Parts: sequence; C-alpha cells; structure tokens
Amino acid sequence: MSLPKRDGVQGRYYLIQKPDTNPEVLEHADQCIQDVLDGTAKENHSGYPVVVRNQSGTPFLPSQLLERYLSKLPLKGFPYEEAVTFCDALRRLVGWREIGHTLGKYIKHQVQERFFEIGENEDYFSPFPLCTAWPELRPEDVDENLLRFTCYVAVCYTVYGASDNTIITEHYLDLVSQLRPDMVKQLKTAGSGKLPKDIQRRKTEHFTASANDVFATIRITARDSTEECYAEILDYLCAVLEQEGFPRSYSVEFRGKEKLYLPIPGLPKKGVNQLFACAVQHPNLHPAMARYARLAMREFEWYQNLADEACAMPGTFAVFALGLEGEPWAPLVTEYLDLCDDEHSSLQGKFLHALIRKFGFQPWTLGVLVRGALSMQWLEPAREFRSLIANEESLDALLAVKRRFSAYLLPEENEDPKFRAIAWQSLLWAIWGQASENGGSKVIKTAPKELRERYQEIFQ
Repeated sequence: MSLPKRDGVQGRYYLIQKPDTNPEVLEHADQCIQDVLDGTAKENHSGYPVVVRNQSGTPFLPSQLLERYLSKLPLKGFPYEEAVTFCDALRRLVGWREIGHTLGKYIKHQVQERFFEIGENEDYFSPFPLCTAWPELRPEDVDENLLRFTCYVAVCYTVYGASDNTIITEHYLDLVSQLRPDMVKQLKTAGSGKLPKDIQRRKTEHFTASANDVFATIRITARDSTEECYAEILDYLCAVLEQEGFPRSYSVEFRGKEKLYLPIPGLPKKGVNQLFACAVQHPNLHPAMARYARLAMREFEWYQNLADEACAMPGTFAVFALGLEGEPWAPLVTEYLDLCDDEHSSLQGKFLHALIRKFGFQPWTLGVLVRGALSMQWLEPAREFRSLIANEESLDALLAVKRRFSAYLLPEENEDPKFRAIAWQSLLWAIWGQASENGGSKVIKTAPKELRERYQEIFQ
C-alpha cells in the first residue's frame, strides 16, 4: 500500500497530529522516532521547514515527532533517561531551535498546569504568570523523574537557547523548587552534573574556581598575583569552554588582589576586566589569552553579568587587552570586530578610541578601524582624532588604505560597489564625524595649506 500525498507545506512533509491521520503514515512516524534513537534518521535543511526522514525517506516535522514521542510517555513512572536520550538525539540532529518550543509546551501542560495554581503576570514585562503549588498536593502525587525532566529542559534552554532564554530556565527551576527544593539546590551547587569534577570545582595553590552549566557562571578567586596564577586561571577558563555542554553566554566573576583595569575609559570595572588587565602584564600569557578569546567569541552571545548598555561578547576584554599590546594582535581584533553585533554592542568604540590614541593612524590601526567602523552603527570619532591625523605620515597611511581598500573588506562585501562606498564613508566618519559629509568640504577648508592636497585626494 502506497502512502497518501504529503499534506504539509508545499508537500514537504506529512502532518501527524490530525485525528484522521493515515495509520500507515503514523507507522512511518514511529519508525522515524526509532531511527532518531538508532542514529539512522536524516535531517534536511535544504528547504523550510526542516524535516526529519526515516530510513524509507518519509519526512516529518521534528516538533511533531517530539510531540508524538512525549504523548506516549507515562506521567507516573516517567522514563527520564529514555526521554533525555531521545531529546538529545533529536537536538543533535536538527538543533535546539526546532524542538525547544515543543518541550516548553510539554512542561507547561504536564507540570505547570497540573500542579500549580496559575495567577496573573506580576508585571507587564514578566513573560510568565505567578505560579503557586497546590496546597493539597502530596509529594507522591508528583513523579520525581518528571521533575528531573523539567530540570533537564530548563538546563537546555540556557545551554542551547538564546542568551535571553535564561529567564525560562529560572521559571522552570522555580516550579521544581516549590516541590523539590533539594533537586534545584543540587543543580545550583553542581550544575547538571555533566561537567567533569575538576571543572565543576578546582582548587590550587594559586586560585579557586567553580563552573555551573545550569546557571552559566564561572567564579574565580585569585590567591596571588603571579604569572603562574594567571596561567592556571586561563587554562581553567579554556577547559571550561571546551566542554560541549557549557553555555556560550555566561558570567565570569573574578576576584583578585591586583585592582587593575584596562586603560580604556568607559569600560565597566567588572572582575572580567580586572582579570585580563592583570594577565596581559605577562607576555608569556598572551597566547593563552588569545586561545581563550577564540574559544569565547560567538556572535549574538554575551557576558551575562554586564548591564545592557555595556553588553559585551565573551572574549571582549581579552581581545581589548591584547589589542592594546600592538600590531601582532590586529588579526585577532579584526576577527572579534567582524563578530560584533552592530545593533547591541558598543564597547568596541571605546576600545578603538584608546587604540588610536595609543598608536595613532598607522596602516595597521586604520585596517582595524575599517572593521571597527563596520562593526557598529556610525562609530563616533574621539575628539583628538582630527589633530592626530593632521600630519603627512597619518594622511599618507589613510591614502594607502584608500588605494587598496578592497583588501580591507570581506569578499562578499567587496562584490557590492554600494557597500564599498558606504564602508569608506563609515571610515571617514569614524575619523572626522559629521565634518566628513558633503565631500569633507569643512575638513578641506580648514586644513593646513601644505596638507590640503592630501585631504582633497582622501575625500574625492
């Protein structure tokens, strides 16, 4: 018997939630679920939406496969290990984005709505209502493994979800803590338990540290200010980030005896700033700092313990510290700038000002400034920039950049003449600000006579 015509969007997959779904289609769906567990199912990202195919090639939506799987699980004697195994296998196959919403709905229906009195949202900004456990609820009424699964889903939202998904984690853990506070306490103490013991906690002669993958925190206390101390700390940070399950957005809480901060006005004076300001004093540690930065840098990920106006991608302070050491670290800085989110990140502007103040307008600093100007919306110049560039050497460096400007752009950027023009104008704005408009007429008019020809060539 042949399967009926596919009834999903553009005939791309089968729907399996309708009451009248063909029984043979459901058999194929169940086979697909088993194939996910066996590692023989295939995903297809070539079109939208993403589908999963069983060994026969029959396609289904990942979310509907997950719903079907979960709907068959008993709520008493909930098979925690089996459920986690399937969810992990499906996540690895299609990604968290394809299954997170479905898991959230399951927790809402099977935990929140069954065991809690649901009130009103505490305020307009709260995404979840106030939930209070039913007073008549007995411990035996709630399956322990179902609560463990709730904690698993909570952890997944932090580990695999967007950086703002931590609020979902907190809500689910709050539900569990009302019923089994010991379970949540264990998570807060040791995280998910998946991190190796020497990563969860580490204590040496030079420092103590802990990492929690549930709450995405790394806490470090330096016992001294030696090179050996910072070397061990950097090694630990890298070891944490090399753990597959550790969140990519996280907090670094550092305490040390040296109260040093990077010489960049306006940077938040947080422990992570202090850590890299201290470590960069030791040239032998620079490669380890770069290693940490490259492990940490991820677009749309953030240090979670910085205020919104000072939001920064992980690795920011290590990159800034090395960048101020000079030209050898320019490639790392440009890698960082190309990953910055131009709508939310602005600390790079403060770094770029400090960089130019320290090194002036040289070919390599201008190369960094090109990428920096593209990393945010209209980088404002520092007040000193006009005077710093008003000399033959600096203007010649800028002209050299102009003559081979394509070398400073990414291949895809270089293909668009309009983008090249915008990129050049962004660089001029980063140096002269509003005076760079209208062909730089104001800049040219006030330029020293002996330099005017160079200014004219720059603004042509």
